[in-house]
This record gives sequence, structure tokens and C-alpha cells, in this order.
Amino acid sequence: MASTAGRAREAARNDETILAAAREVFLEDHRAPISAVAERAGVGISALYRRYAGKEDLLRTLCHDGLKQFIAEAERASQEEDDWTAFETFLRGVVDADVHSLTVHLAGTFLPTDQMRADAIRANDLATTLFERARRHLRPGAVPDDITMLLEMCAAVRIPDPDRTRELRRRYVAALLDGMREGEELPGPPPTAEELGWRWRQR
Repeated sequence: MASTAGRAREAARNDETILAAAREVFLEDHRAPISAVAERAGVGISALYRRYAGKEDLLRTLCHDGLKQFIAEAERASQEEDDWTAFETFLRGVVDADVHSLTVHLAGTFLPTDQMRADAIRANDLATTLFERARRHLRPGAVPDDITMLLEMCAAVRIPDPDRTRELRRRYVAALLDGMREGEELPGPPPTAEELGWRWRQR
């Protein structure tokens, strides 16, 4: 029994190592071969293929993990009693989790599963609810889809030092939140569904 449990823990650690390596590799270049992930993770290519059928399966897992993290951050923020605090906590949490970097880089590189589509609907519903709670604090003309663009702006901030990247993103999410809070009506029309979803049609 102890041996079985030990192997299970080792397999879980190996999987975490592979996913962490895959995240680094594909954020640098989503066209990189799966062999680059094995090399970064320090595992044999056969060990990687025992866990994932191929590159698309690995990409799908990475993005689904990011989607689950988005949902977790939204659910956590939803527990806040104050409406603005809930909205702010949600955006800061998603930015810190670096969820949108994966979306920006990997969207359109794999076929989503039915479960991913269902989770995407759940994520959108949670984000919309948090937006509606905060609406009275937001500038006229703001819409839930603006959240996606704000998160993409923060995801674009990236330098080689991960800790410094996190600091800078926190700096700019604060500026963006202040820019969304009350004041004059936002200029121009909000993003359309086509503009928000173009990456997923790039297969």
C-alpha cells in the first residue's frame, strides 16, 4: 500500500512538473514542439506521452486549468459582502493567477471539450454577476465584456523576472480599476462578441 501511495505522489509531482514546464514553453512560443516541454521538465518524451495523448491534449489541459482557476477566483471574490470589494478582489485575483496569459497565447490552438465550454459559461456567469454587483460604482457605458479586455491588458505586462512581472501587473490593475470607477461615460462602443472571440477561430 505504501509503495502504491508513493508512486501516486511521484506521478502527481511529475504531472505538476510537466504542466509547469508546458506553461513556460508555450507562453514563450505556442508553436514549440512537445519535445521542448519534456526537455524543460527534465523527463523523457515517453513519460510525457503516458500522461497526454499529444500537444493538443496538453494545451487543452493547460487552458482548462486556467479556466478552473478563473472560476475559483470568481467564487472566492463572490463571498465578499461589499460589491466593489468583490469586483476588485476578483480582478486582482485573476491577474495574480496569470490566467489570461494562457488564453491570449493558446486560444485557437486546440479544440475545446464540452466540459470546457460548460466551464466557460460558468466563468462568464460568475464574472457578469460580479460586474453587475459593482455596476453602480462603474463609469457609464461600462459592460461586462470590458472585463476581458482589462484582463488582457494586464496579461500583456511581462518581463523575464516573474516577481517583478507580478508587481507591475498589480500596479497597472490598480490604475485600470481606478479608470473604470465612476466619472464620465467611456468613449466609443464596447467590444463585440466577434472581437472578443476572434482568437478561438484561428485553428
